[in-house]
Amino acid sequence: MTKTIAAAYRAGELPAFFRLGLGDLDRAASELRPEVDRAALAAALREYHRDLGTLDAQAEEWLERLAHPASRVVVTGQQAGLLTGPAYSVHKGADAALLARRLHREDAPVVAVYWVASQDHDAAEVASTTLLDHAEELHRLTLDMPEGVPVGRVRWREEWTAEVEGLLDRFDTAPEYREAVRARVARAVTGGGSWADVFARLIHSLLAPAGVLVLDPLHPALARRMAPTLAHELERPLDGPARIEAAAEQLIAAGFEPQLRRPAGATNLFLEEEDGGRRLLRFDGRRFSTETQEYSREALLDLLAADPSRLTPAAGLRPVVQDALLPTLAFVVGPGEIAYGAQLGGVYELHGLKQPLLWPRLSVTWLEPNVARLLTRLGATAAEVQADPEGVLGRALARERGAAAASAERLAKLDAELRALADELGALDPTLVGAAERTRTRTTARMGHLQRLAVSALARQEDDRTRQLTRLRRHLLPGGVPQEREMNFLTYLLKHGEEPLRRLLALEPGTRTELPIS
Repeated sequence: MTKTIAAAYRAGELPAFFRLGLGDLDRAASELRPEVDRAALAAALREYHRDLGTLDAQAEEWLERLAHPASRVVVTGQQAGLLTGPAYSVHKGADAALLARRLHREDAPVVAVYWVASQDHDAAEVASTTLLDHAEELHRLTLDMPEGVPVGRVRWREEWTAEVEGLLDRFDTAPEYREAVRARVARAVTGGGSWADVFARLIHSLLAPAGVLVLDPLHPALARRMAPTLAHELERPLDGPARIEAAAEQLIAAGFEPQLRRPAGATNLFLEEEDGGRRLLRFDGRRFSTETQEYSREALLDLLAADPSRLTPAAGLRPVVQDALLPTLAFVVGPGEIAYGAQLGGVYELHGLKQPLLWPRLSVTWLEPNVARLLTRLGATAAEVQADPEGVLGRALARERGAAAASAERLAKLDAELRALADELGALDPTLVGAAERTRTRTTARMGHLQRLAVSALARQEDDRTRQLTRLRRHLLPGGVPQEREMNFLTYLLKHGEEPLRRLLALEPGTRTELPIS
């Protein structure tokens, strides 16, 4: 099995690919970033929040902190999912706030920033969301978004508001909780603007009280501040991809699967063309091109000067643009972003920057009362259920019924008996050692497979009677995906009020937990 880059990073095993590790927070805090004009950055963010309609007292407080000449940022970000998307989108922002709170000092303020991925153009990634109501009905809402257009250019539509309202109407919960969420959503959509604006207002409403400033890189005031980094990338557009590919080969040699690959001629830049489509720029050593037309470097620089929001970074450059703009102390990331990060140290160097510390985001699996009770009865964790739901339930039922034939102990006993028999046969005739060992291995594996079939059958039979397996899957594996990667965080506000948000914001930074809620 290929090793996971994120797991290796957590274990401190990849110093050749990461300048800073998890134990280097003090070192990260000591790198002051004096070249960043905090006052100008805060002014640009203030202009964005004014246009977004979120320039409230809380935003002003965090902007004042950011403008301090010694301020630092804990940044995170995510695609602009429908109604905030999967729960980890909120979890990441909460973790940024928690880490900033831990690191903050009066003489060196630390501010949490949430980078809204408004430049992203993958509609399939953001157009759907999943919620689970009190009747344990899964509600899956998918809105009809245009493909290939940055979500920050997609205007929010009145019919989408109606579809969201219909979802809330159908959601089985206490009226007061439904109306509180309805009011939150209404404030987000009433301001109008883009799909990304609605997402940003929702994140602001949830996390601004905890210290989070949202940031949209497509906003003109912020895009202007990123233009120098993009202009620098245009000078030698294949150097960054070459560094990424070199790191990919090194990862492969070390036994890892690289997350990023850059084919020949591909740059780290996208161009938003006249028809609104966002397309990858390629470079042949002389001219740039998309799949539709060619451009000179001079033409792209003119375009960047006229409208800097139209030239945007690909995944291999986006963190660099982010950290050129912000005085980043730490970047709160998920496993995929850690894997990206392993290949980006050389790209940072090309821009005269040092890659900041990557902080693995906190991870929460929410356990509602019926699920918490069921897990206790089964003697299992949510993670074990997510890995093998039928097996967990089936083995628990087998234990309850005294069905030793399905137990791991019985299989281990059989394996020990076969091993002893193989040893005895080998002692009688050494030429039988290999055959006896292969027979033992195959027999044990086959019986283990039959055990798994048996416990799965038990689980399905029980599910026909009590729906326990269905319950576990709907709560912990909605759509076959682990809860926080699929279930919308608003599910828990709709069913439990503000308590889940309070519980989330009371955790320690980087927590990985299964959290009961009542």
